Amino acid sequence: MTDSMPALARRERASLVELLEELTDGEWARPSLCDDWSVREVAIHVVSYDDLGWPGLPMAFIRGGLRVDSVNAHTLALHADLSNEEVIELVRRCEKPRGLTSALNGAIALTDGLIHQQDIRRALDRPREIPAERLLPALDFALKAPTLPAKQNARGLQLVATDHDWSHGTGDEVAGPAESLLMAVAGRPVALEELSGPGLAALADRVG
Repeated sequence: MTDSMPALARRERASLVELLEELTDGEWARPSLCDDWSVREVAIHVVSYDDLGWPGLPMAFIRGGLRVDSVNAHTLALHADLSNEEVIELVRRCEKPRGLTSALNGAIALTDGLIHQQDIRRALDRPREIPAERLLPALDFALKAPTLPAKQNARGLQLVATDHDWSHGTGDEVAGPAESLLMAVAGRPVALEELSGPGLAALADRVG
């Protein structure tokens, strides 16, 4: 029996808690793959909207001028005084998605959380084997999520996973591990070197 999307999102967040518990003080402060965000800031961002809940969401968007980057910065600022241990407790408390990230049956929480955990792991050289039951639904959702660049980055290309029975789209092929495909179409240039195929140059141009 396949686990529900909310259950998969909870498992992904539990995995993030386990990772955060292993980090050294120096690793918390290291840059992540997200521009201008440290590992600590990415960890907070994963659950910062959950902590607001639905009631706090309208004011956060007003304070952020209805611009996603500004709203993200605002929600990070709300948690700026937390210690690293308190960040871990925040993520643990929000293991079950609520508020905005629980929308679309938890697909937002799963996909955003999975990508951002990789933003941390790749930056710290802490690889993992992501269960296919989480990775493939996140990849599917990323390619249609309006707030991610994946749909536009993958336009006119056929993405083919070399480690799972998964493909998407038509056109010039881009092949590689499913996680690398996800990170590349989500806008992480570092993953491009793990891919190949006649469509790679077009994808690289879009991802930058």
